Amino acid sequence: MTNSHERELLGRRMPDIALRATTGDTLSLRELTVNPTVVFFYPKTGDPGKPDSAAWTAIPGARGCTAETCSFRDLRRDFEELGWNIVGCSSQTSEYQTEASTRLHLPYPLLSDTELALADILGLPTFEFDGFRLFRRITLLLHDCQIVGVVDPGDDPTGHVEEVLKTVRAIAVPA
Repeated sequence: MTNSHERELLGRRMPDIALRATTGDTLSLRELTVNPTVVFFYPKTGDPGKPDSAAWTAIPGARGCTAETCSFRDLRRDFEELGWNIVGCSSQTSEYQTEASTRLHLPYPLLSDTELALADILGLPTFEFDGFRLFRRITLLLHDCQIVGVVDPGDDPTGHVEEVLKTVRAIAVPA
């Protein structure tokens, strides 16, 4: 994401949208992001036992969503010690995400935005693949329902999470 897009997102308020979560609940993004929260957007986690297609791996930044999701899981305690929650979001169905959450032992919720409402409202990056519109990977840092940081994952899904943690450490939010 370019710096101009970052500037466009910084300071924006999270819309009052509720999305289905892997917890089985419908969660309000406004309520979730009152406290410091990392919301990472990703196209899709992989299908177990099914390798990525050559067409998928050719898309810059598309590969690595499962690795990124697991890296957030593995560093969750570091974020929590700093007072930050973690939430993932994709356009996959809640049923698909629930399977992935269980399989990957995720301690945080994944949100299902099948209509890509957040992409449309906030201007988040998307792309088309196999007739589906998907989120491009991007991470928003929110506090008091406001975007206080944007981190572009580039092509390094696991290193990206370290970069998010470094950015979180640099953001001063009131306790």
